Amino acid sequence: MPMARPLVVWQWCDGKRGHERQCDGLIAALSRRVALEHHRLAVPRPAARRLTELLAGALPDQDELPNPALILGAGRSCELPVLASRRARGGLAVYLMRPRLPYACFDLCLVPAHDAPRPARAVIVTDGPLNPMHSSAARARDLGLVLLGGPSAHHGWDAQDILAQMARVVAARPDLVWHATDSRRSPAAMGADLRARPDVEFHPWQDTAPDWLPGMLARAAEVWVSADSVSMIFEALSAGAIVGVLPAPVQRPSRITRVAADLRARERIMLPADLAGAWRPPPGHVQEAARIADLLLQRWPHLTAPT
Repeated sequence: MPMARPLVVWQWCDGKRGHERQCDGLIAALSRRVALEHHRLAVPRPAARRLTELLAGALPDQDELPNPALILGAGRSCELPVLASRRARGGLAVYLMRPRLPYACFDLCLVPAHDAPRPARAVIVTDGPLNPMHSSAARARDLGLVLLGGPSAHHGWDAQDILAQMARVVAARPDLVWHATDSRRSPAAMGADLRARPDVEFHPWQDTAPDWLPGMLARAAEVWVSADSVSMIFEALSAGAIVGVLPAPVQRPSRITRVAADLRARERIMLPADLAGAWRPPPGHVQEAARIADLLLQRWPHLTAPT
């Protein structure tokens, strides 16, 4: 009986966690469905080299790798390597963000709905960015988690207000054992305030292992995320937790600053104002990586053809 050949996936990586986790989510979902051979490739620098490789249609650094069936990338610096790979070695070019180049340059673009992509044959709209989280049966009923970001291009930051919101959440849910972590964008001074809190166990991001946060998301019954951390909001929803969002000041109105309001309007998340009533959102059920993996295998059945 013929065996299905492994699906060879090249993933171009720019070193940015949020970008790479989008590709990681799709790869993890595909690996639960088909045999997969995964190769992570670092984006070449400088940018001129990326353009040269695209124009030349040659990738000498990858000569020893098998030809890809899928080529994935997320982040602006990945656009040209994805296209150069397809030109040099074949395969399908899949970009996991709204690209700067025309959609038609790629075989497929996976674009979050909040990026408002225009309709196109090469576009699938996703409910938020993809990520590797999926619903877990190992949920702890007494575990609460707070994820704090910091100032960004879209949001400002008022540390005292954010900490006051967190305190309100913790006081409203005394049945949970609360843990909190910050991020690279968090103001350093905020860590001292978090360490001083007796009702929350603080885990500075510098001290956490790479698998700490995914493990906590997989177990937490309730997760609160500051509004600036859109990718973390969707990771918490994908993990199957009940999710709340802590509002942060709006630096400039944008598609990013509207994400929390849209999710609240759809009753997917709660806000601190909801703590006064009995309503709570259902546990998260965003399973976009799984949905997209199924769509890709349906769209391109030759990816799982037998040898």
